[in-house]
Amino acid sequence: MKGAHFLIESTPASEVFTPEDFTAEHRAIARSTEEFWDNEVAPHLEAIQNQDHDAAVRVLRKSAELGLTAVIVPEQYGGMEMDMVSAMIVAEGLSRDGSYCGWHGAHAGIGTLPILLFGTEEQKQRYLPRLCSAELVGAYALTEPHAGSDALAAKTRADLSADGSHYVMNGSKMWITNAGRAHLFTVFAKINGDQFTAFLVERDTPGVSIGHEEKKMGIKGSSTCAVYLDNVKVPVSNVLGEIGRGHIIAFNILNIGRLKLGPFAVGGSKNVLNASIKYAKERNAFGGPIARFGVIQHKLAEMLIRIFAAETVSYRAAGDVEKFGDHLKGAEEFAVECSFVKIFASEVLDYVVDEGVQIHGGYGYHQDYLVERAYRDSRINRIFEGTNEINRLLATGMILKRAVRGQIPLVAAVKKLQDELLTPAPLGDDLVANAKKITLFALGVAYQRYMAELDQQQELLYSLADCLMNAYAMESVALRCQRLNKDLANDVCAVFLRESLDIVEDNARTVIAACVQGDELRARMAILRRLAKYEPVDAIAARRRIAARLLETGRYLF
Repeated sequence: MKGAHFLIESTPASEVFTPEDFTAEHRAIARSTEEFWDNEVAPHLEAIQNQDHDAAVRVLRKSAELGLTAVIVPEQYGGMEMDMVSAMIVAEGLSRDGSYCGWHGAHAGIGTLPILLFGTEEQKQRYLPRLCSAELVGAYALTEPHAGSDALAAKTRADLSADGSHYVMNGSKMWITNAGRAHLFTVFAKINGDQFTAFLVERDTPGVSIGHEEKKMGIKGSSTCAVYLDNVKVPVSNVLGEIGRGHIIAFNILNIGRLKLGPFAVGGSKNVLNASIKYAKERNAFGGPIARFGVIQHKLAEMLIRIFAAETVSYRAAGDVEKFGDHLKGAEEFAVECSFVKIFASEVLDYVVDEGVQIHGGYGYHQDYLVERAYRDSRINRIFEGTNEINRLLATGMILKRAVRGQIPLVAAVKKLQDELLTPAPLGDDLVANAKKITLFALGVAYQRYMAELDQQQELLYSLADCLMNAYAMESVALRCQRLNKDLANDVCAVFLRESLDIVEDNARTVIAACVQGDELRARMAILRRLAKYEPVDAIAARRRIAARLLETGRYLF
């Protein structure tokens, strides 16, 4: 199994993990999570939204009693020792409110995983059981006032004491989730100003102070503060991982965070879709419910189509990471796919909440309605875990680097495609295969123009990322629908593949036009048009059928 090889290899449907592959144990944890939400989270949402952080921590500790804070942590440290898919299911189940989701996600994810994956045995024994029980609330302190996406520009510094027993840490961190109530921070600093290293820093250590709660656009019930470090003495035993290798921890934890952001966004999207269906059926205008109008049905159906795609890529990537046999190495191998999950799902959520507000009309702009809060809460997801812009550049750059190292036979794949395009034989009508060909074609044109300097052309990398991501989503959806083989799934697939192929074509056109001119441009455009040609379907009728089922059931259908 190889990350990013979806572009050059065909994957059998049987090898793609989907929600239809959930085991009885997976379904049981989904039910437990839903019951926990209804019984323990929902009754306290108003308090959490009003920034009652004590209430949020009490709920977090209740979730720990069910093991929901420690799904993949081994039993010997107090965890449930389940698989990555189970962790994704829990994430989706706790995603109906952005504020509580922030508390739980930061604690169980970036607050706990660095120790689980990189800690010494002594560190694991000392901290993991108390993190699993939420006796300790965890937080992750990477970002600084002048070092956000460029994490390695951090200025927080750690200097070894004269007796070698501890490091003296000075600096500040910004936008730290859970900081207002966190007991344990994973803090990144540079030893002697140059060796980027991770440390475990306890809140009650002298010199640690917490700033005021930030006034945010959304997720207002979560805790977000600055953390200040003034001559903080950190024992040498609290160095996490290897000295000078903090970037390995930072980037790999972010890979898993990006993967888990997928189900968080999917669960939030489903919640807004369900609320929008209910409102459309109840709201009367012009003599009847607005659900009967074609444009409202179009919106509801398109929301479902995109959620289905986001759900599909999220669980496909999780399945690949799980099958790799090692969560850390799996997330590193499938780092490209993790970035695509993060980008795709967060942008689907943004689309869904926007349309949810539109369906609600003026009421969607009122704080008494769920969609108003969901709209504000959604926006942070395109910034969390590395901005979507950074993730687009990282994903494409990673593929190019792997190709240079010989890990992906990209050059051979481009050459094979070029030979195929020279033959007069007609191209196939497989939309997924053609999306991959268009992506390879655009990559080849861009590389031919810029060679080793392609990684400096951000606009091209950005467009190429959208080609790659949509080709990945198309294949994922097509393979899942092939296994479902139902009329509803066929409608979803038919509409999604054509919409996505248009996106691939449009981005490829942008890339090619920036790389060649004149007769060569016209020749390349002729090839692109051949590859992007498809037989249209009656998308209006397909969406109407999808909407009819949504209105009948009142909820997300898969």
